[in-house]
Amino acid sequence: MTENTKTGKRNWRPATTLVHEGGMRSPFGETSEALYLTQGFVYDSAEAAEARFNGDDPGYVYSRYANPTVSMFEDRIKALEGAEAARATASGMAAVNLALMASVKAGNHVVASKALFGSCRYICETLLPRFGVESTLVDGTDIDQWKKAVRPNTRAMFLESPTNPTLEIIDIAAVADLAKTVGARLIVDNVFATPLYQSPLELGADVVVYSATKHIDGQGRCLGGVVLSDEEWITEEVMPFVKHTGPHMSPFSAWVLLKGLETLPLRVAQQTNSAGQIADFLAGQSKVSRLIYPGRDDHPQADIVKRQMRAGSTMVAFEIDGGKEAAFRFTNALDLIRISNNLGDAKSLITHPATTTHQSIGEEAREELDISDGILRLSVGLEDTLDLLEDVEKALAAV
Repeated sequence: MTENTKTGKRNWRPATTLVHEGGMRSPFGETSEALYLTQGFVYDSAEAAEARFNGDDPGYVYSRYANPTVSMFEDRIKALEGAEAARATASGMAAVNLALMASVKAGNHVVASKALFGSCRYICETLLPRFGVESTLVDGTDIDQWKKAVRPNTRAMFLESPTNPTLEIIDIAAVADLAKTVGARLIVDNVFATPLYQSPLELGADVVVYSATKHIDGQGRCLGGVVLSDEEWITEEVMPFVKHTGPHMSPFSAWVLLKGLETLPLRVAQQTNSAGQIADFLAGQSKVSRLIYPGRDDHPQADIVKRQMRAGSTMVAFEIDGGKEAAFRFTNALDLIRISNNLGDAKSLITHPATTTHQSIGEEAREELDISDGILRLSVGLEDTLDLLEDVEKALAAV
């Protein structure tokens, strides 16, 4: 371990950071982080309460605002991400909504990639306009479309990369440069890449959001989200939103997620290794008409992958020849891999986006995003790779 003389922060590598950073030990000196399952806090005097509320005395006031266990989670994830500040939320969608709502006001404009999770598109297309914020959706891989969509009142840009479910890669640095030029805040949903494989802040993004439900917990136990950015914006814009609208993470979820962070590098490395082998196997199968995996040279944006990602992904997207009927036959023939719309779990999970995660966006939007009825999204888990390959091979035989 070395120490950064400029910031005073310890330059631990990610695996060490995820075990030791963000500790807040009580006088008992516990090894594991303490779970402060409390709603409120008490004060020694009325004067102490007044000082706490007016900010003269730093400390905790109410767990809807902040909580010691939640603070430990926030400190650990911001150390990994390289962010100045973080605010944890009750779910990933709460984090996305928080990041967007804290970035705009009535009369502003948002530019976002079309390739978004269905609920994210709902916020951009339906929710924001109710509050006087217009949005324009563009092909995220085409920087010219981003440029053409910009207006004088554009104040936020939003994207996910890799995208859900077709694993498109967007040039984050290029969009970040544009956002800075026009005075907009770039928000990046980094859930598919995880903080281990992609660092949007280093690429120029202003805000990173995660559904901690996915890889960060990664074991199907609880919901959570987090927004990371600079200290000023988090304090002045995000914190009042959290305080007055209540999307804060629960202490119990924060404790579970702290435990998840400790094993994140081990889990994601194994999942990525298996995903790569499954992708290579599927690429050679005649019943698979399309294979999309960021770790392969045949990925449509392979050059960008090599520039901005440190490894492939735990996710594989592929199209079964024969449409929905064939895709369903394949899915129903699986024994080991479970059918679920979740991802980033220790268990391998598969879903049919056209009828689940992206059903709500409509057929026209799915066609525009190339989400065909034959597309399947596979989240690779921690099972033995050979068992997973055998399960996939058997299911293909049933198509």
